[in-house]
Amino acid sequence: MRPIVILVGIILSLIIGKLFLFPGSDGVGSGKEKALGSNAKGAKGSGGAAVPVEVYIASLERVDNRLFASGTVVPNEEVDLKAEIAGRLIKLNIREGGPVAKGQLIAKINDKDLRAQMVKLEYNAALTRNIEQRQKKLLSIEAISREEYEIAVNNVQTLEADKELIMAQLEKTEIRAPFSGTIGLKSISEGAYLSPGTSVATLVQINPVKIDFTIPEKYSKSIRLGSTVKLGLDDDTKDYSARIVALDPKVDEALRTQRVRAIMQNPGGTFVPGMFVKVQVDLTANSETIMIPTDAIVPVLKGKKVFVVKNGKAEEVMVTTGLRNDQRIQVTDGLRAGDSLIVTGIMALKPGVSVKVKK
Repeated sequence: MRPIVILVGIILSLIIGKLFLFPGSDGVGSGKEKALGSNAKGAKGSGGAAVPVEVYIASLERVDNRLFASGTVVPNEEVDLKAEIAGRLIKLNIREGGPVAKGQLIAKINDKDLRAQMVKLEYNAALTRNIEQRQKKLLSIEAISREEYEIAVNNVQTLEADKELIMAQLEKTEIRAPFSGTIGLKSISEGAYLSPGTSVATLVQINPVKIDFTIPEKYSKSIRLGSTVKLGLDDDTKDYSARIVALDPKVDEALRTQRVRAIMQNPGGTFVPGMFVKVQVDLTANSETIMIPTDAIVPVLKGKKVFVVKNGKAEEVMVTTGLRNDQRIQVTDGLRAGDSLIVTGIMALKPGVSVKVKK
């Protein structure tokens, strides 16, 4: 009982001492709390201040739509000259890498056996023609039947057909240039025995030359036959031009590209078949397009977006883009002319944040 009385006395002594020694402690504490509360409210209110930004006014402008591609030089004409019949090569009339005129004799195969057959046929043909003439006179006086005369006529016609066959075989012993061009390296020498299909040499026509290149399928409607493309070569500052002459009627399913062929004159032989060239295609100019700075684009999961200023606040807009260069990008959908596009501080913006446009 006594310890409890002592403990109660100590507690009462502490309470009385606090009241007399620290009379204003509650007021001070409450004042601090009020001050802290007012500061917190002030800090919370400062979070609604407008964010200063710079804007770009979107407008319609004319843009030169250019497409760059890699091309390959292709000869205008190219053929692998081959033997049609078997025989020994007795003449090879070419200079490797030299010019060849259309119809020029390239190679000659031994034809003595065919010429001997031709002489024999000519003798037989002369004899059958004489027989046919005599039979015709006898038929006129009815000394022979019409059947006998018709047999004589058939013999004449048969020998003429055999003669044409030999002449066709003789033509095959000569390999001639089908067009004017440049002969390549020979694949065989004189004296060799040729079989049907044996390659002799390659003939190419390098003036004019063709340029083959591919374009993405989305630009296929912008390419027109007869339009001009610009060409460039490595280590050559001169600009060249070619004319589009053909479009592949189908699109490559794997690459989603379409082949295009252009043609150009090559009198100096500057362009060699197989050479790499840089192709620049001027597509149809678009006078109703909007170009914006590339820094204004924000990539997101569903595509691309930008921020515009509306009623003093930042608002996000999803956009569809097209062509681009090192500084600007084309917007095909999402923006209209006159929109105020935010171009600075984009990463710190959120939809609905108040903004202040810098002058």
